Amino acid sequence: MDHSEVSEVLARYDREMRREARPDGPASRIERTGNVVRQTGPAHGWNGVLWSGLDESGADAAIAEQITHFTGLGREFEWKVYGHDRPADLGRRLVAAGFTPEPWEALMVAETAAVPHDTPAPGGVRLLPVTDAAGVGLVVEVHERAFGGDGSRLRQTLLDQLAAAPDAVVAVVAVADGVPVSAARMELPAGTAFAGLWGGGTVPGWRGRGVYRALVAHRARIAAERGYAYLHVDAMADSRPILERLGFARLTTTTPYVYVP
Repeated sequence: MDHSEVSEVLARYDREMRREARPDGPASRIERTGNVVRQTGPAHGWNGVLWSGLDESGADAAIAEQITHFTGLGREFEWKVYGHDRPADLGRRLVAAGFTPEPWEALMVAETAAVPHDTPAPGGVRLLPVTDAAGVGLVVEVHERAFGGDGSRLRQTLLDQLAAAPDAVVAVVAVADGVPVSAARMELPAGTAFAGLWGGGTVPGWRGRGVYRALVAHRARIAAERGYAYLHVDAMADSRPILERLGFARLTTTTPYVYVP
């Protein structure tokens, strides 16, 4: 993408995926208060601020309002700050209010049709669709081995999504010799041009063998069949070079600021 295309796609992303966001699960809701768009959901789901249109004069009050809202529910929450968000010192203001920044990621987007759809999994690896609790268990097993931590929240969220709107989420697990070695998800929000790639994790010992590329291709093919023009992903450092080779362009950065009551 050239500079003008990047600006155009970023503006569309801001509009469709942030300002006009849809809830990502059946128990969540999107709320618009002032110049803030947030999602409020169950304790195991994602709670946080998706978009804000703030200036220096009103930012601190808006931050305090969100803290009051989520802490009143006993919720940990996240404020996703994008590189082009304003005011320019929004991150500093969040830290001053008690938020903790996590490592930044690159928001990367590709035209779905331009991403290779026929990249095979390496020999001995099968890609299996996830449609039930047993499959979700394999996804969680990979997540915990690849990223560490407890995958119980992911388990409940994915079960909720598959039960309520199975056409809006795709999950796949890569299995070698009966053992799950990689897994990934894709969210397909209705009425948008963007399919979201999430959770692409591969266990140690299987990284660098092409499993991640095969999972991207698998999801790109499904997104194309469903009519989504773009794929988007919040990419960490290890996946950015792979995605660039697959045709993804960086639109901006995104940094999660987390508030724990």
